[in-house]
Amino acid sequence: MAQKRDYYEVLGVSKNASAEDIKSAYRKLALKWHPDRWVSGTDAEKKTAEENFKEASEAYSVLSDPQKKARYDQFGFDGDQMGGGGFDFGGFDLNEILRSVFGGAGGFGGFGGGFDFGGFGGGSGSRSTRGQDIRTRVTLTLEEIAKGCTKTVSIEHNRPCPECGGKGTKNSSDIKTCPTCHGSGQVRQAVRGIFGMQSFSISTCPQCGGKGKVVSNPCRRCHGTGLERIREDVSVQIPAGVQEGMQITVPNQGHADPNGGPNGDLLVVIREASHADLLRDGVNLFYTKVISVMDAMLGCEITVPSLDGPYKIKVEPGTQSGTVQRIRGKGLPAVQGYGRGTGDLFVKLMVWVPRKLSRSEREKLEEMRSSSSFTPDLSRDDRAVFDKTKNIF
Repeated sequence: MAQKRDYYEVLGVSKNASAEDIKSAYRKLALKWHPDRWVSGTDAEKKTAEENFKEASEAYSVLSDPQKKARYDQFGFDGDQMGGGGFDFGGFDLNEILRSVFGGAGGFGGFGGGFDFGGFGGGSGSRSTRGQDIRTRVTLTLEEIAKGCTKTVSIEHNRPCPECGGKGTKNSSDIKTCPTCHGSGQVRQAVRGIFGMQSFSISTCPQCGGKGKVVSNPCRRCHGTGLERIREDVSVQIPAGVQEGMQITVPNQGHADPNGGPNGDLLVVIREASHADLLRDGVNLFYTKVISVMDAMLGCEITVPSLDGPYKIKVEPGTQSGTVQRIRGKGLPAVQGYGRGTGDLFVKLMVWVPRKLSRSEREKLEEMRSSSSFTPDLSRDDRAVFDKTKNIF
């Protein structure tokens, strides 16, 4: 078993860190390692993200509690043996921790509106059974991401049979307690070990499938399952600023539970369509514009694409190839809970030099070649541009 890391080391803070510093450090790690951000990763990456996320959450659950923190500072990991209820890592409510750090009604990210970034671990209410979740994908354009949108997805999910009301039979008298498990839904079997010692294993009852009840006169429509598979269109509210691989949870739109428990959820994974002109990096957008050598020397006005339509910018006389102009506020908004503000649009200007010239054009340029205006004399700004572009190699 791997040795636990010091909680202060996990969060990257000192022992003298304030409560706000501890909260801020955990927030950054939770944003980085939350499994919803790694749904498109490899199995190894997903496992690493989940382990790091749980490690950070455990550290925060101790260091954010003054009593637990004082006990940990004095006794270290042995603090859970020193009374006071221990650290109780198995029972802390992870969603409550995330709500306290990020705010909002959702479990993570504060999307609100019923969105919950999936979740695992802890929880204040235990449920014996729950319907299975359904995972699907939606593809969004940058324009849709910039403003947020509503998408309709068509899914197939199990719902209670309309003929028997989900009971598996029309007559309640035909539902009997399972004689094998006596209503528990589980069976206990004795297993003899290699040294003759006896132990027990618990498994799902093979007769009732874990329901604890059997139907003697099953419904003809659902054949006693109590469920019917139907196709429905579900509207999904997509907040502005989402990124590739993010997951939005639509509660109760998964499969119905055959035992009468809560429905599962619909998990919607975001896919991002490529844009014809713009490249995305976080909240910022990038565009490359090719201009003629004459426009670069004399200056001009050009039109560049943006997510809310064409945008005009001025090219100053003497603009060098590789110059980047920044248009503030023309990027993407930060998704709620993952940052603030709106990104920028960066336009890189590349100067095109003609490969062929007519004789008269060449003669005119030859006359200008010896002019001091065409002799390189790099200013501070020019050097900054060239220093950036030479790092490409």
